[in-house]
Amino acid sequence: MRRMINIMLFVPIIGLSQQQSLESINYDGNDREYIIYIPQSYSANNPVPLLLAFHGGSGFADDFMNNEADFRSISDTAGFILVYPQALEDPNDGNSTNWLHKEPTDHKDIFFVEALIDNIGTNYSIDTDRIYACGYSLGGMFSYDLACQLNNKITAISSVAGAAFFGAFSSCDIYHPTAVQSINGTEDGIHPYDDQNGWGYFSVAAIDSFWAVNNNTDALPIITPIPDVNTADGSSVERYSWINGDGCVSVEELKITGGGHDWPSPLSPFTNQDINATSEVWNFVSKYNMNGLIECDTISTSISSLTLPTVSLQPNPSNGTFTVHSTQSILQIEVYNLLGKQVATEVGEGRNIALSMVQPTGLYFVKVLHNEGDVTLPYLLE
Repeated sequence: MRRMINIMLFVPIIGLSQQQSLESINYDGNDREYIIYIPQSYSANNPVPLLLAFHGGSGFADDFMNNEADFRSISDTAGFILVYPQALEDPNDGNSTNWLHKEPTDHKDIFFVEALIDNIGTNYSIDTDRIYACGYSLGGMFSYDLACQLNNKITAISSVAGAAFFGAFSSCDIYHPTAVQSINGTEDGIHPYDDQNGWGYFSVAAIDSFWAVNNNTDALPIITPIPDVNTADGSSVERYSWINGDGCVSVEELKITGGGHDWPSPLSPFTNQDINATSEVWNFVSKYNMNGLIECDTISTSISSLTLPTVSLQPNPSNGTFTVHSTQSILQIEVYNLLGKQVATEVGEGRNIALSMVQPTGLYFVKVLHNEGDVTLPYLLE
């Protein structure tokens, strides 16, 4: 349920420049705090990008800003407004500050972020075609949710040491080409890279594949080794880039072989020091607007003019036989494996189409094509 905002408070942080302040909005009966940083170059006459940075589980906005993801110097150079929201305590998880509260709950921070964006847009001059989200750990998981469930406002996202629950991509309303970056370590003990530990997460490969299929990128990535400038940190990095997507968007993974559950930075002795996640995040997301790559020459479509169909797969999981149900007429159904290879196709006719596929058990992505837009859903073959 969506709730109304009642008030906004402005509280300057003592001892810091007037560029930075602690503010809050009253949402759903709670004063929701966030740190906002305004670059010196800001002018109300010129709309600027907005970057939302979400702390990890049990974390705090100020610690995240000061000790891990300090975008302030980049904000001064690139001229974007920077916001660090604060999560509320989760009573079902020992009162830890979480973006995704454990069940049973009706708490949903997607709507808080939507209200926060609208509120900031009322008080500052924001380029609504360039609103980005990033996060660490649980904040990275939440960024994936924002890319799916607040796609009409979020342009591109980056998830650092984040994962995605199996249900995360089942409610995606994707209105525009959506660039997605993941930065993950292969030795992450909290969000395992390959997922196979019973926690119910997608593997990083599955996340990459989902967004590559959604964006119609090339099936295979370009793999570029990053110089191993610090051989003593016990890890190395490769950049995986799925390119040539709709609107020239790309999907990117920075795979840290030997890396753990952290925010990589050459400033920290306990992380990979070959890359700086803070710079990597901004360099990636800032290339895009709601139409895709800013320098891409494509015909734009207003997202406000699109009404995406509602699609479901039933049963899911199943043994290979299932039915695609849609609220609009289906043109074609395409099934992809985790490598982005198309393994099945069915020409549409009507709104309910049965499929039967003979493939190895595992996770697949079913893309349902309509005149009004495409919808991609995960499907588990048992």
